[in-house]
Amino acid sequence: MPFDIHILSLKDILDILLVAFLLYKTYKLMKSSGSINIFIGILVFIVIWVIVSQVLQMRLLGSIFDKLVSVGVIALIVLFQDEIRHFLLSLGSRHRSNGLFRFLKGNKKGETQKEDIMPIVMACLNMSKGKVGALIVIEKDFPLDDIVRTGDVIDANVNQRLIENIFFKNSPLHDGAMIISHKRIKAAGCILPVSHNLDIPKELGLRHRAALGVSQETDAMAVIVSEETGGISIAYKGQFHLKLSAEELERMLTNKTE
Repeated sequence: MPFDIHILSLKDILDILLVAFLLYKTYKLMKSSGSINIFIGILVFIVIWVIVSQVLQMRLLGSIFDKLVSVGVIALIVLFQDEIRHFLLSLGSRHRSNGLFRFLKGNKKGETQKEDIMPIVMACLNMSKGKVGALIVIEKDFPLDDIVRTGDVIDANVNQRLIENIFFKNSPLHDGAMIISHKRIKAAGCILPVSHNLDIPKELGLRHRAALGVSQETDAMAVIVSEETGGISIAYKGQFHLKLSAEELERMLTNKTE
């Protein structure tokens, strides 16, 4: 009897790649939300369930695991409803701003973006000299409507003097974050999700933790001016870019907002 070698079809390979991609995205989502241990626990449970049900074929224990899985799916949806909502919002926002649209507007957008970010750069430099603390979040594809609702709606053009006045030490809105979206200051005094990353240097305060938190949960860029040192930093995609010069700040804002 000839030995039958099973060759994976293109559909099987695509199936494996899609599952691997889904697991990778789930891993990144859990890691950014601080739930990586839960993710590992779920993977261990799935492996045990497969071994019991498919390999060892234990009917009684397998049926118990089947019931736990059916109930566990609902429990996971309730437990991670915020993460699932952010993931779906991210998919929708990326579909809205597709690559073809950016390509067609390419050069024109690059020129206007540099002009749009100059009031932010100049305001940050002035606040840095006076050691005025500030936290400015620039929205990209991921909508920040939930964060905007936590503060006071302004809906004004991006203006250097307005930014400096909002973060003036005696201003009632200086402690919160400013949200800039579609070339307009949408709101100020907003509350951001705080990162619980243990690797953050201890000398960085609450503004930096909040900036890192919003950069982990969304694709927004957060600009921080330290009240203690006057240093200018950026949090983007879960990473810090510290002690930026004027040229570095302008270059990063221009490149990342295009």
